Amino acid sequence: MLPTGIRPADFLPFAQALFDRDEQAKKAAPILKGILDAGSPRLSDISQHMPGSPTANYKAIQRLMAEVDFQEVLLRLFDEEAPFYLADVTEISRRQAKKTSYVGRLSDGKTLGFALLVVAQPYRGRAIPFAFVTYSERTLNEEGSSRNWEHLRAFWRVRDLIGEKPLVLDREFSYLWLYEAMVGEEMPFVVRLNTGNRARITDGEGKPVGLVLRPGDQVFLEGVNYLGQVRGNLAGIWEKGWREPMWVFTSLAPAEGLRVYRQRMKIEESFKDLKSLLHLEKVMNKKREKMERVVALVLLAYALGLLIGEALRDRVYGGKKARALLGAVHPSEAPRAVGPG
Repeated sequence: MLPTGIRPADFLPFAQALFDRDEQAKKAAPILKGILDAGSPRLSDISQHMPGSPTANYKAIQRLMAEVDFQEVLLRLFDEEAPFYLADVTEISRRQAKKTSYVGRLSDGKTLGFALLVVAQPYRGRAIPFAFVTYSERTLNEEGSSRNWEHLRAFWRVRDLIGEKPLVLDREFSYLWLYEAMVGEEMPFVVRLNTGNRARITDGEGKPVGLVLRPGDQVFLEGVNYLGQVRGNLAGIWEKGWREPMWVFTSLAPAEGLRVYRQRMKIEESFKDLKSLLHLEKVMNKKREKMERVVALVLLAYALGLLIGEALRDRVYGGKKARALLGAVHPSEAPRAVGPG
């Protein structure tokens, strides 16, 4: 993920912008680089790719994880200047973890694992994560919760940060309860409509809107209603070469909602990176709390890897934004913090 020649010290300015104390930043920098070099969330693998003794490194990682709330650190990556924010769910398989308390069956009904819902901001063809929640079939049952409640838990966690910027979501989030909650909270949204989920749309007079297009067609409608209960706007497009049309239900103007949605692929590319490059599915923790600490640490390493790599690319190839989101890579150049705290 990173260009060759990057040192742990190159992570320090970024870490200093995010951690409360300089001592924590100095401890975190080699760990974050070790995660990227190891391509693994396992502490034993990470410790092998840090300078010094692997045994001492392992203990240092454990101490820092007990001391720091990495979810709070991750939240400080939030960029208030992003044009919109993304959220999506990916499944993390744990095929052999039959006795692990937070593991349940995934959507195929067979594979063991858990769901990871990430909230992120777009960044140069990828997405920078800054918040997440985890859940599984087992945790939902044991806690008397539901998938829908977990969605809201993630979104309300960042509601005040996002403000008036739209949240962009895929078809999994196309359901009445969430639409009602976002409208009630005056939270701007762009959601790909799940047309197979009894998505009955009516116009202002209550007449059904046919979700029918031909290849090459597009349509924009304002003031429609989802299941007769939530008012919003609708955009539809069927580009030539697509197998089916795409419909977007949004609180934005319909053309703007469609434009924004078409940029959301960034988060799916980041999920691919987390699994293929950092092998997030190798997380081995038996307790959910420790698993979430590791996930937060891996997401943080991934985000900083993107920022440092792009900052260096700009520096080498003469780009205009050498500082990316957090500032310069070189320790002598002071970074600027981008989030609360």
